[in-house]
Amino acid sequence: MPLASRKIPLLVLGITAIVLSGITLRLFNDPEGPNLLVAIAMAVPVYLVSLAPSLFGFPVITFKRLLLAISVQILLFAGLYFLLS
Repeated sequence: MPLASRKIPLLVLGITAIVLSGITLRLFNDPEGPNLLVAIAMAVPVYLVSLAPSLFGFPVITFKRLLLAISVQILLFAGLYFLLS
């Protein structure tokens, strides 16, 4: 597998984590709005947890592995939202 094709799923997971953390913080009723530092600090652990399906090499196709990692991120952010609200 070429090196560029290994980096693309990681980039997609990082962007997804940042976007989902921004959306989650916008859902809270905060008059100041979402803080960029808090959004990044919230995205980093979720990104690291979502790397588990990618790094441990579950026996699935790469696209399915990426979808599994994105669904893990969505479930984690949904859990964080219901836990913190």
